[in-house]
Amino acid sequence: MLLDTCALLWLVLGGGELSPDTLQKVAAAPFVYVSAISGFEIGIKYRKGKLELPTLPFDWFKVIIEHHDLQVLPLDLELCIRSTQLPPVHSDPCDRMIIATAQIHKLPVVTADPIFNHYDIETLN
Repeated sequence: MLLDTCALLWLVLGGGELSPDTLQKVAAAPFVYVSAISGFEIGIKYRKGKLELPTLPFDWFKVIIEHHDLQVLPLDLELCIRSTQLPPVHSDPCDRMIIATAQIHKLPVVTADPIFNHYDIETLN
């Protein structure tokens, strides 16, 4: 399964808007992934003062990845191009990268964002 950026932040904070059922699925999954674009999104939010972190974003992300045993999926040319070919339902480029990642890797996305349901992916919330 693939966490969107909000789901990653909620996981770190103990659940947030994620359902108990989804939290159990995340805990039981053999692999849980995040997209590298989540690092970009967290860095931007931190720089704009919209997100407080105990350390700089890169250091925070490294600790969180290790602590929660997450795997980071990189951005590559295929994924970047695919994100531009998605239907124009959603204009957020970070979410489009996460959706394209889910499609390419055939992963369900953990998200509370209902707009993800407009794409050809499975979602969990």
